[in-house]
Amino acid sequence: MNIIQKRLINIQDDIIKYRRELHKIPEKGFEEYKTQEYIVNFLENMNVEYEKVAKTGIIAIIKGINQTKAVAYRTDIDGLGVTEENTTEYVSTHNGMMHACGHDGHMAMALGTIKYLIENNVVPKENLVFIFQPAEEGPGGAEKIIAEGIFEKYNIREIFGYHVFPEVKENFFSAESGPIMARTGEFDIDIYSKSAHGAMPHKGVDAALLASELLVKFQSIISRSIDPMEPAVLTVGRMEAGERRNVIAGYARLEGTIRAFNEDVYKQIKEAMNNYAKHLENKCVELNIIFRDMYPEVNNSTELVKSFEKAVGKERITNLKPQMIAEDFSYYQKVVPGIFVFLGINSVEKGFESPLHSSTFNFDEKMLLNGIEAYLRFLAIRGVIDGE
Repeated sequence: MNIIQKRLINIQDDIIKYRRELHKIPEKGFEEYKTQEYIVNFLENMNVEYEKVAKTGIIAIIKGINQTKAVAYRTDIDGLGVTEENTTEYVSTHNGMMHACGHDGHMAMALGTIKYLIENNVVPKENLVFIFQPAEEGPGGAEKIIAEGIFEKYNIREIFGYHVFPEVKENFFSAESGPIMARTGEFDIDIYSKSAHGAMPHKGVDAALLASELLVKFQSIISRSIDPMEPAVLTVGRMEAGERRNVIAGYARLEGTIRAFNEDVYKQIKEAMNNYAKHLENKCVELNIIFRDMYPEVNNSTELVKSFEKAVGKERITNLKPQMIAEDFSYYQKVVPGIFVFLGINSVEKGFESPLHSSTFNFDEKMLLNGIEAYLRFLAIRGVIDGE
């Protein structure tokens, strides 16, 4: 056991306590007031400088020798609108809310890292900035953090982030170069046509039929319009039409999502959807289509990935295909180079297999020590702290 591991074992119970106490109080994005208070109390007890940002977010600073530049560690702090079905002693106390995406674990790693640095008198070569970001699950807190000028204020030059991930086995990590999580967007389509009696269909224009036609055509976009070497998804997840069984529908609505790793592919999908929509407008209907461009793709810096691989050893890195899920950590990577790492928590033996956003999601908190140790070693490789 090396010196970092020994020191982390000494604070293991504290890290587990942080995770479980935070697990009990999941809150909606930009409403994380109890969570904010918990983090502030911790920082004040550790005599760590901080400021409140983005309504419920926090920036914590451990000052280094050179205070003209900094590296950042980001953790998300919001919960999900999921009713927990676990039966542990630390289940959510907020009805209908749960830390079903591991943000409690992400926060515990950030707090554990700060505790390690302070209690072991580790003085970084430059400032360490810890970003406790609200609203990752929506509507998105990263853009607000950036808009408030945090990166300029602290001269942040690179950023690191974790996500506990049930697709990666315990004691392993996944850290690929390039796009690893998808660009995502949403769309709503409203079709206004002409209603008629169900026994007289020739006197109406059937919005339900037109919506079905549009749905089928959309399914051909990925298979026939997009380069098959470019991963992409177009999903219509909700469809509604009509009022009664014997009435030709005069209105229909489609709601769905688009995901891709390439911005040009993403734009191509939207263009094809618009072309199909315009075709329907020639059938005596009014059609409104609204796109909401959301998080860009998470795109890892090759240099930072190489540093992380060196920090943990390639034998502990498992290759993971790019994921179609999305993350607003991607906005930070538009400002500075960044790396987003998947921390393995899957264990068949321990019964930790539930996917993210599941009502039974859980993991062994000892894996959080793996994350903290790896990040400390990463900082040493990057020349931010002395190697141990």
